[in-house]
Amino acid sequence: MTATAYLTGFGRYLPGDPVDNDGIVSRLGGDDRVTDRIRRMVLEENGIRQRHYALDERGEPTELNEELAVKALRAALDDRGIDARDLRMLACATTMGDALVPGFGSMVHGRLGGGPMQVLTAQGVCASSLAALDAAAAKIRLGDHPVAAVVGSELPSRSLRQRRFDGVNARMDSHFLRWMLSDGAGAAIVEFQPHPTKASLRIDWVRHVSLAHDHEVCMRSGMDGLEAVVGATWQDVDIADAQAAGMFVLRQDIGVLDQLAEAGISQFEELVDTGLIDMRRLDHVVCHYSTNRFRDLAFEGIRRRIPTLDTDRWFSNLETRGNTGTASIFIALEEAWHDGRFRPGETVLLAVPESARFSFAFAHLTVVAPPGAPAAAPTRGVAASAVTASADTPSTAPHEQGA
Repeated sequence: MTATAYLTGFGRYLPGDPVDNDGIVSRLGGDDRVTDRIRRMVLEENGIRQRHYALDERGEPTELNEELAVKALRAALDDRGIDARDLRMLACATTMGDALVPGFGSMVHGRLGGGPMQVLTAQGVCASSLAALDAAAAKIRLGDHPVAAVVGSELPSRSLRQRRFDGVNARMDSHFLRWMLSDGAGAAIVEFQPHPTKASLRIDWVRHVSLAHDHEVCMRSGMDGLEAVVGATWQDVDIADAQAAGMFVLRQDIGVLDQLAEAGISQFEELVDTGLIDMRRLDHVVCHYSTNRFRDLAFEGIRRRIPTLDTDRWFSNLETRGNTGTASIFIALEEAWHDGRFRPGETVLLAVPESARFSFAFAHLTVVAPPGAPAAAPTRGVAASAVTASADTPSTAPHEQGA
């Protein structure tokens, strides 16, 4: 029998009260004419109506990134009905931790508590959350651990405040992400068996691919330019000089973002062509994207391949929770799960594009009823085909080769 891993508990943490578009300036600053114009332009395109910051009304930090992660983890542990002492592995994903050293995973473990456990830090941007999930699921399948936890957590707001932009050229690449990103954390519990009394999500497979060999840097911080050069990174110069050069600003080369959508569609189609995704049996897609514009480009591209695509089965909470980077996919999954969107027997695809240097992560899940529950009902799939999916049979055979 093939070893399997299941998601059995879900949690999220969004700091503070929701901040609408009119309240951003009080947290981040930037009310000059040029910045105001850029902000309005970006907000109109991304479609975000509210988000959360770990900042008070004066823009001062209220929490650490590791604290956000721990609160999401505790919510997931409570949802599962277990304690941190039950964990044997903790896989943490973030773009930037609170400290350079120790690693983010170690800091989260220290604050969470529990007992001895394997700790992993997956450092990257949006797709690193599914890299953390991949690692945890692999260790569960190997039989190395019975219970693990994964968390994606971000607190970029500290780097988005006006003081970081003083003296920095107000080009779009230096301000674009300022009005895109916000704070939050999402977590899940991974086990070798399903939840004994409630439905679970079986992890069928996880795929993560980098296209850095074909693409230049798109999102960057800590270097002067689109390429790392000896003597021109933040570690090679004085901190004051790095600040003056804008090396601590998170920048985005927005001119190549359309290529990201095209590459993502290509990766999706490859999964369909190889049989990992069966559109007749795919019931839900939980997708992370940074703007509604990319969503529309993705739908347009996929409809060329699948004219009957049912976009109502695609879920994102970008507009109400904001773009929380590595945390986004787990925050969206937690909301979709606890809102009751999924039924036993249905399948779920997690999709995460990452623009930093073009990488893409996908995970295929199947909703499994608790032991002894009635057989799963038929599902219709996002391609509007009515088929039956068994909760006990993998929805796609290739997953048995491993994640």
